[in-house]
Amino acid sequence: MLGLAPLRSAPLPIRASATACGRNTSQLANGCQLSLLAPEAAEGDTALPENMHKWRMVIAYDGTKFKGWQYQPSIPTIQYFLEDALICITKLDRKKLCLVGAGRTDTGVHAWGQVAHFTTPFSYSCLSSIHSAMNGLLPPEIRVREISAARPEFHARSSTKSKVYRYKIYNEAIMDPFHNHYAYHSAYKLNPHAMQEAANYFVGIHDFTSFANAAHNDGERRPTKKITRFDVTEMGAVLQLEVEGTGFLYRQVRNMVALLLQVGKEALPPDIVPAIIAARDRKELAKVALSAPPHGLYLMSVNYDEEILKPPEGSPPISFGRTHHLRFSWFRTVNRGLSWPASFC
Repeated sequence: MLGLAPLRSAPLPIRASATACGRNTSQLANGCQLSLLAPEAAEGDTALPENMHKWRMVIAYDGTKFKGWQYQPSIPTIQYFLEDALICITKLDRKKLCLVGAGRTDTGVHAWGQVAHFTTPFSYSCLSSIHSAMNGLLPPEIRVREISAARPEFHARSSTKSKVYRYKIYNEAIMDPFHNHYAYHSAYKLNPHAMQEAANYFVGIHDFTSFANAAHNDGERRPTKKITRFDVTEMGAVLQLEVEGTGFLYRQVRNMVALLLQVGKEALPPDIVPAIIAARDRKELAKVALSAPPHGLYLMSVNYDEEILKPPEGSPPISFGRTHHLRFSWFRTVNRGLSWPASFC
């Protein structure tokens, strides 16, 4: 057992202090001190050394309180808290952990199936303890759903085959307060059939320059992406838009949704989509639609080829978390005809 007591604070309090070497550190509520290093220029893109082991995580989070995925010192991001927990458990610094996420979700965006990998110079015989410790240290809005050993060639981002994003729209006159942080509210009655017709134009291989916002860390963007499906589904008051593609540019999904909202309001015809795609100019989209807000967006899954997901030989079993059971079962007592314990009488 790792012997880490669970923290029950949301978010985890951060206290900054200076170290003798001039770096900043943060301190979790349980006393673990964590180094705040400047983010690396590249995230784990080098070959894995022979003595290192790689681990894959599937992560879910409510993005409402966080400033996106990307690590930033002393700023509450998803990567920041995951690294803090891993540093506390493994006693490694973030340069050795090399935590990399499959998708850099934006501020306020949620995830059910974010994937990340990290490395350690040692192996584990059982993953359930580190899994339990991770979720004990993380804020309740972030949960590691599973941990498994990964092949040396696996990379959470570059090995990706496709990603699935979902956008939720609450389409009634009065917003349901329980959907307030998790769906965009449209008081305009939307036409889902027109939206589906427009969404079909996105399917295929296109240059999506018109649907990409500029980002300071984009580097050399490759605007040509393949969309394999774009489904518009009515679920009572909720309109669900789900898109799968080989990759997406910065804010591409939210910009595509914004245009579909205009089509759904019947302010624009469905065939506006191929015209804006062909323009390859972000300003053309800006003339007719603003980007949809982040709180309706979810990263649902990141998909890989089955071969790359096969664990190395001799790896510990995948951990899906521990299920707890009562030591005494009243079902077994009744079935065996035993008497009730005094505490039940």
